[in-house]
Amino acid sequence: MADQTSTANQWPADAAPYDLISPARKRLGWALMAAATLGLLATIALEIQYKTDTGAIGFETWRPVVYAYVLWGVAIGIGQVLTRGEDGQRALFLLPALLFTIAMVIFPTLFGFYIALTDWNLSSFSGRRFNGLDNFWQMLSDPYYRNALFNMVLYVLAVLVEYVIAFGLALLLNAQIRARKFFRVVFLMPLMLSPVAVSWMVGKSLMEYRFGPAATLARHLGWENPAFFSDPITARISIMVLDAWTFIPFMMIMLLAGLQAMSREILEAARVDGANAWQTFWQVTFPLMLPVSVTAVILRIIFKLKLADIIITVTSGGPGGATDSVSSFIYREYRDRSNVGYGTMLAMAYLVIIIVFVTWLLKFANRFVRNVN
Repeated sequence: MADQTSTANQWPADAAPYDLISPARKRLGWALMAAATLGLLATIALEIQYKTDTGAIGFETWRPVVYAYVLWGVAIGIGQVLTRGEDGQRALFLLPALLFTIAMVIFPTLFGFYIALTDWNLSSFSGRRFNGLDNFWQMLSDPYYRNALFNMVLYVLAVLVEYVIAFGLALLLNAQIRARKFFRVVFLMPLMLSPVAVSWMVGKSLMEYRFGPAATLARHLGWENPAFFSDPITARISIMVLDAWTFIPFMMIMLLAGLQAMSREILEAARVDGANAWQTFWQVTFPLMLPVSVTAVILRIIFKLKLADIIITVTSGGPGGATDSVSSFIYREYRDRSNVGYGTMLAMAYLVIIIVFVTWLLKFANRFVRNVN
């Protein structure tokens, strides 16, 4: 009886579950996770060494890395249970999501950075060869890549014009007009179409230089040479119009939802106080719609940063790269030149630019909304 009492009193009454785990069990768990991690890193190192130098010891395929990764996941799960007890058991529910994220996001990104440091052209017989930062220096001196970045600045700035149009359409569809539901469906139709379908129906058919209805109408209005995609400035504007026609309904439906959720009592109070239509919009509606507006604009900018399909289908980046976005330029670097190493460097650099820009944009948007409110 005394032995049981002494055993029960060897732990403090307020001890946490983590403190109740024996040190030997914790050491076993940490040792298991460390050994599995070192084994996985060693397997990846051997694979990379073999891929870089065919004379080195390694594996011909990535299958051993997959096996080592699965064993690493099992070891991490067991190690969590050994070192953390019940907390480790609860953490097992998050482990599949963590392993999936590492396998589908983190590892491909790290592998992409590795490919960006190689000279790998699919049309070359020499295969993949490590070349360090040569692709990076080539990217800095590439005028076509700088032009694509400049075009992306113009395309992103065009979102402000799209927002104004979308807000106007949302106000119109929120008003008490006849056939309001019909017009809502009509204005949403471009969003239901694939951008590739829009490119063929509008860019390749309606805006065709010789027989397109838009070109024929332009001739009747006095434009002697209605070539929408032959002049650099006109081609950029045409691409912006095609992309805007497709995605303005996306912002419009978000803004319309915000307008419908707005309290009618606030608007009626503004009218009772003597505010006219413009004052009601500028001083009441617009400030209340600001969170929805910021969300719509940020989402639209994120979609705009991926612009490629319309450009590839209609102009292939022409004339002379005047309409290229970064995504379309990278696509043509892969497809036309089979330059995997350099194209991956362009993609990785663009990924870093997007992360920095979107992070800054979110901080600026939050600060802007707080200042206005």
